[in-house]
Amino acid sequence: MSFSVSLVVRGYELDTLGHLDQAVYLQHAEHARSELLRAAGIGQDKLIASGFGPVVLESTIKYLHELRGGDEVTINCEFEWDSGKIFRIHQETRKLDGTVAAKVTIVGGVLDLTARKLVADPGERLRTLAERPDLLGL
Repeated sequence: MSFSVSLVVRGYELDTLGHLDQAVYLQHAEHARSELLRAAGIGQDKLIASGFGPVVLESTIKYLHELRGGDEVTINCEFEWDSGKIFRIHQETRKLDGTVAAKVTIVGGVLDLTARKLVADPGERLRTLAERPDLLGL
């Protein structure tokens, strides 16, 4: 299942050329992933109380088209579950006309905050915390 959030590119997010700063694409992607977890019923407080938390192990971004101040975009998130300790989230930032501005893929895991190690089955851990596991592709 794909989940998405919408936002407007703000003027303070622009670089000296008037484009969305390259690092902000990753901040937007992180915002979308946080909103996805919240919508699935796994808010920040619940994560902290559980003693587990998702971690990003690797981020890859492909910049395809520029974004400028005032552009309205939608950022989607779709989980890809592997066997083992990792998963992937594929994200696209799209302008309202459907143009894909960027693609972000993260490799993630779920960290046991006490042991400081990845859990063996991150999907199952998140499923037990989620009120809407379907949003996570579970």
